[in-house]
Amino acid sequence: MKLKGALLACAVVLSHAPAWAETTIRLGVLTDLSGPYADLSGRGSVIATEMAVEEFLEQNPGFTIEVLSADHQNRPDVGSAILREWYDARGVHAVVDVASSAVALAASNITRDANRVFLASGPASSDITGSACSPNTIQWTYDTYALSRGTGTALAEAGGDRWFFLTADYAFGHAMERDTSHFVEAAGGTVLGQVRHPINTPDFSSFLLQAQASGANVVGLANAGADTINAVKQASEFGLTSSGIRLAGLLVFITDVFSLGIDVAQGLVVTEAYYWDLNDDTRAFAERFAARMNGRMPSQIHAGAYSATLHYLRAVAEAGSPEDGAGIVQIMVATPTEDQAFGTGSIRIDGRKLHDMYLFEVKAPSESTSPWDLYTLLATIPAEEAFRPLEESECPLVQ
Repeated sequence: MKLKGALLACAVVLSHAPAWAETTIRLGVLTDLSGPYADLSGRGSVIATEMAVEEFLEQNPGFTIEVLSADHQNRPDVGSAILREWYDARGVHAVVDVASSAVALAASNITRDANRVFLASGPASSDITGSACSPNTIQWTYDTYALSRGTGTALAEAGGDRWFFLTADYAFGHAMERDTSHFVEAAGGTVLGQVRHPINTPDFSSFLLQAQASGANVVGLANAGADTINAVKQASEFGLTSSGIRLAGLLVFITDVFSLGIDVAQGLVVTEAYYWDLNDDTRAFAERFAARMNGRMPSQIHAGAYSATLHYLRAVAEAGSPEDGAGIVQIMVATPTEDQAFGTGSIRIDGRKLHDMYLFEVKAPSESTSPWDLYTLLATIPAEEAFRPLEESECPLVQ
């Protein structure tokens, strides 16, 4: 473990005798180690990346791989400075996670200019593979389009036709509000209004009162992490849920539900790309992860970091060198994906990773048999339906 300035940065070297090159493959996990997204990304993303490296080395001995990590503090300027130092001075070949859309949009540009690879397993804005797409970036886990298509459509079709948004005031929140509004209105619903809040807001009382006064029957939470947790807790305290208003968690993670407690979160409808108890493979991955994380199950971001890293390393092995980032992405796009977390999948020319998405409802306490037994599966959304159709893309690579 190494300290660098005010940032915590750890470096783990996993080394085997080099087979085809003397270059060390360096991966940088740029994540939130101390802020509102630390539970759903953070140290878990570092662990998941290391798990992928170890799995790859078991199957492909002869490589030297180094994993570094740093805290972007959810600030584009901090994240950008770390990335430039990693690319220019540390020889990092690919960056993983970046669970902040504002930081991720900056990271995508810097990565393209350096001709490295950005494995965007954490950020949600669909603009990352839309108008801001890059030949060096793959958005792995989910995006605002897929999340809003699942939750927004399901609730609107079930009678939740009057929406009010509590929106995190940065790139992710704006994209989530925009994409969910599209699906709510397409299903015959109406958006009555919205209020935007700063990231890491401790007090949602005034925002919730505005939502309650709007006449909405659904409050869409276009935020994440600690903001979502605080909003749900305070909505319960203010009696919104008991009055019949439904909360739509538009980017909810299993770690959020665990922190809230199933008694508070029960009935929440959420869309996720991964859940530990879906099948034998997802359970096997979760068991390996939990053994390193004091029994905590992986979030979908953790699963995405593992899956993206494993596919990247296989592409580097095929390329014979980690130096040409855009060339490695082309190999990744041309090669089907397969791993324990997501099963089989593919990557489109716009950098969008395709896999099924899942609509869940948080169980009632009486239905749960263990601390992490939290979801009931409502529907599986096939990969070809979950994400924005390519013909609707604003990505210049598609045009």
